[in-house]
Amino acid sequence: MERTTTRGRSRAGVAREAASSTRATGSEVRVEDLFPEGERRGIILYDGVCNLCNGAVNFAIANDGNGGQGGSVRFAALQSETGRRLLRNAGRDAEDISSIVFVEAANSEASYVKSEAVLRIAKRMRAPFPQLAAIGSVFPRALGDLAYDLVADNRYFILGRRDECRLGDDVHDDRFLR
Repeated sequence: MERTTTRGRSRAGVAREAASSTRATGSEVRVEDLFPEGERRGIILYDGVCNLCNGAVNFAIANDGNGGQGGSVRFAALQSETGRRLLRNAGRDAEDISSIVFVEAANSEASYVKSEAVLRIAKRMRAPFPQLAAIGSVFPRALGDLAYDLVADNRYFILGRRDECRLGDDVHDDRFLR
């Protein structure tokens, strides 16, 4: 069963409500704490109210190249305090939920968006996805980003949206950051 929080109507409203509800706990998210010594798992920042994005999270969990041992990636909703902190650390607006973001290390030089994020995530999945990522890498990034933007701009129309932001689930809770 998935964990959810906050109700909202607009993308900006959902982000503000999610941020205010997580801030209410009083726990400040420190980026360096997300990447302790030896931590190699990247973090996928996803739109927590987007059904397409949540499906992609489920797909990433099911096809993780290191699925049985804590996985090779972790997840944080863009609307969560952790997501907002990582967005700021990557030099992006904390309210920007327009793109998936993949963070490989605790600095902004290791953060990727749009098609580059998708390709980097695919490299961490089991076969045939690393091979497909290698093929996808030969195309110009502008072309990949154009395709990404076409889907991202219509993601709520394609599969709809949730009224609540997904912040984890009971089975893989250790892989979700809040």
